[in-house]
Amino acid sequence: MARLILFDADVRQHLLPLTYSRPVGDLRIGLLTIREKWERHLGLSGSFLTQDYLEALFPLEYDDHNLLINGNILPTAGIVALVLDLLPGEAYLKNGELVAACLDRAAVEALAQDQDFGEVQAFDLGNQPLLTIREPADIFAQNALAIREDYVLLTAGQSSAPLSPSNVLIGPAENLFLEEGVKLEACFLNVEDGPIYISRGAIVLEGSMLRGPLGIGEETLVKMGAKIYGGTTLGPHCRAGGEINNVVMQGNSNKGHDGFLGNAVIGEWCNLGADTNASNLRNDYGNVKVWSYTAKGMIDTGRQFHGLVMGDHAKAGINTMFNTGTVVGFSANVFGAGFPPAFIPSFSWGGAEGFETYRPDKAMETAERVMARREKAFTEVHRALFAAVFAESAEFRGKEYRGKGGKE
Repeated sequence: MARLILFDADVRQHLLPLTYSRPVGDLRIGLLTIREKWERHLGLSGSFLTQDYLEALFPLEYDDHNLLINGNILPTAGIVALVLDLLPGEAYLKNGELVAACLDRAAVEALAQDQDFGEVQAFDLGNQPLLTIREPADIFAQNALAIREDYVLLTAGQSSAPLSPSNVLIGPAENLFLEEGVKLEACFLNVEDGPIYISRGAIVLEGSMLRGPLGIGEETLVKMGAKIYGGTTLGPHCRAGGEINNVVMQGNSNKGHDGFLGNAVIGEWCNLGADTNASNLRNDYGNVKVWSYTAKGMIDTGRQFHGLVMGDHAKAGINTMFNTGTVVGFSANVFGAGFPPAFIPSFSWGGAEGFETYRPDKAMETAERVMARREKAFTEVHRALFAAVFAESAEFRGKEYRGKGGKE
């Protein structure tokens, strides 16, 4: 039986802090994670070849026939067809990077041990276009396109549940799909610019205004009067309120109150307190600079719009104000008056007045309580993950970036 394996390449470092706690292929963009997209396109069950400390949460599964695909590549018709044509011992390269390969059991075992896995016949893809994510901004920048493509994939041959007449739908009915069990009353839905997909068990409370392309995940709650613009994905089991524009929430996170969030990527198990606001545009309309884990400093993104990037298990207290392009690490806890730094390392505790290290044991206690609210167990595997990320991120603590005239 053939197996699908998504492997982490060097791009993983560019996608931190989101990839501290997951393989690249487990990132959500559009309505599905990258793994879920490939599974549907190929009809195969997928797993990951990732960092050693992530293997307990994301175990590698392989067989005699395995299709390995770079985890940052999104499936399109062209590359899917090429991958399906691969024979054992063949591979595709683009610009010297491995795109995909067909390997037997022995080769995968060798690769997993960082050993030579033998000769392969490599074909250069040349001008073949690839849709990839190489930095967190690519996730929100390409999310509208990904929603449209996933919408076609998920709705083909399916029928939507009926829309209650208490709602107002603007645009073609075929651009709205409701799974069974959705609760949606007295809301405005505009699908003229793209589709809206609402997953089973989701609840959208009265007065909410939704614009496509938009995805609302399983059992996610949209609070009363929410204003959610296109290019937004609310992953499963999220809470969303206030004003949200072109945001990807990976899942199990809360932005449930008033406040603005735009052009942003929020990891899992995050919480943004009431009236938290995150800038996505500089006052001078210049290019946004963000922290780079590879450059170990601020870099020019070339983008005019770039909001908050927040790693898993991070928290922000009420009335937190994030500057344009702020990057918040794994399990950071931010609170207090004023603007905190534009880079907040993992396991930081504090705000504009300064930070101290957030002790892992205390961070784990918080995570255990948070996950229990979603009826999820915080296991020894999660404890090992926290310990590993604490160690891996140690070099950055104490290097929070405050901009000109501040501390770097």
